[in-house]
Amino acid sequence: MTRISWAFGAALGSLLLGACTTPLDPRRDVELQSHASAAARPVVRPLRSISSFTDSLACMDQLLRDADLPTTLITSKQIPDYSAKVAVASKDMIITAISQMSRLSNAFRYVDFEVDIARQDTVQNLTTLLLNNNQMQLQRPALYVSGAISYVDQNVLNNRWDAGLSGSRIEAGYSTNRNATLLGLEMHLGDFRTRTLIPGLDSANEVIFGTGGQGLDLAGRIGTYGVHFNVGRDYTQGTGAATRTLVDLAMIELLGKWARVPYWQCLTLDQTHPDFQRVLRDWYEQGSPASRQKLVQRSLTNQGYLPGDAPALPVNAPQWRSAIGRFQADNNMVVTGALDFVTYERALRHYVTLDETGKITQVGWGPKGGDLQVASNAPLRIDMQVENPVPDRTRFESGTQVFISARVNRAAYFYCFMSDGQGNVIRLLPNSANPNALISAGNSVRIPDWMAPNPGFVLDTGVPGTEAVGCLATEEDMLGRLPNVVAVPALTLVQDVNGLAGVQAEFARANDGQPFAMQSVQWQVLPRRTPSTAELQAPPPAPASPAASRQPARSPSRR
Repeated sequence: MTRISWAFGAALGSLLLGACTTPLDPRRDVELQSHASAAARPVVRPLRSISSFTDSLACMDQLLRDADLPTTLITSKQIPDYSAKVAVASKDMIITAISQMSRLSNAFRYVDFEVDIARQDTVQNLTTLLLNNNQMQLQRPALYVSGAISYVDQNVLNNRWDAGLSGSRIEAGYSTNRNATLLGLEMHLGDFRTRTLIPGLDSANEVIFGTGGQGLDLAGRIGTYGVHFNVGRDYTQGTGAATRTLVDLAMIELLGKWARVPYWQCLTLDQTHPDFQRVLRDWYEQGSPASRQKLVQRSLTNQGYLPGDAPALPVNAPQWRSAIGRFQADNNMVVTGALDFVTYERALRHYVTLDETGKITQVGWGPKGGDLQVASNAPLRIDMQVENPVPDRTRFESGTQVFISARVNRAAYFYCFMSDGQGNVIRLLPNSANPNALISAGNSVRIPDWMAPNPGFVLDTGVPGTEAVGCLATEEDMLGRLPNVVAVPALTLVQDVNGLAGVQAEFARANDGQPFAMQSVQWQVLPRRTPSTAELQAPPPAPASPAASRQPARSPSRR
């Protein structure tokens, strides 16, 4: 019996050895490889990178817009990490923070130029070539950001606890540990012209992040056989999210102090509480899918993304997915059209606050968390203002370029018209360069778009008199309802309409009594002043700092 078993084992070993020496046929793996493209993809949707101060950056944007500051050019140095323990792109985090504080206000524009050859890319190399050939000029920034990750103190606190039990046939052990690490960031604001750091414009903050773990070991023996189990769970708070939180806070402090705006109002938001998203996540998981959708639908109804009389919508209803998508776009989220936790948190954050004990609490929620006791739809509103960097924005000489910005409080169809001193009206938006009338509530519309290389038109003042630009926002597209106003080609004279009042009357007549928003700005056109002989003979003044310039490149005048 033993001889037969040995012979069978030898034969099996020879067969396996022969199989190993035979080249593998990749055609047999076609079925396996066909799944590679799907298996290599992530299994979760992407999320927008946010910190505790993301809402504070949006708040700063509004404060800077209300302060009516001219655009300031800013740049930054590399933010080194001398501890070599935080491998993050701090400079790019600074750029993102500045951009988020300038979406509506246009308060800051970042000058992107890299001197380090090792860090230069195609754009930087082309810039250097054009600069050396005098074919390009870089505008000098007014401010620059300097700083460094000052320290990383690991394992400042380290709590560890171990226990074990041993017997003749059983062994058990349990361990737990927690560590705390300190991360510090120092940042300063400097005057680029003199390369000096401005006293008082500094920020020094630190954040604590930690790691923790638990482990359980169990071993037993029955006769001559043994069984062993090992179970553990761990968590690690990343240095990247901690660094972004410090960078956002530092930029709010530095630019808020420099602009002399009450930036502390943006730092007292409930959303900056460290436990805000964790508590919202608990509420999200405790509720059923139906209750979550009911809550978010009521919030979207209150914000105007759904009509007030809309019934409970199924999760795949086109109207529901469209409303979710527009809400996600307006709130700078990745648009998925699906109700996930990020959308849930953004929709309900206005109904959460801190109570007297400092705990996160619900405001206006029903007794079971299935409804919101909120007001009806918020009406459409338009915020318009003249953006010319001059003290008096109500009087311009003939031939002066005028720059206007406008935004709506929620997504809407947007139309803009201009009226001259004689009451002639032309449509500015939409036009061939910007044909889409639907705009997002999260962006500022520039009239004309002074940041685009080809804005489509330039808004020049005409003959002396009173000129005005008016914009209207509606919940539905008016293209098929206003043939006399909207169907006329853009930048051409609208017939049989006298002034902005006539445009408003046409919209009121075609909108069937439905509410719409309208706002306008106007200015007085003065005759062009002829310079005196002394002024003509005087040497040209030194160029002004580009920090206060919003002038676009020359483009065709308004037709």
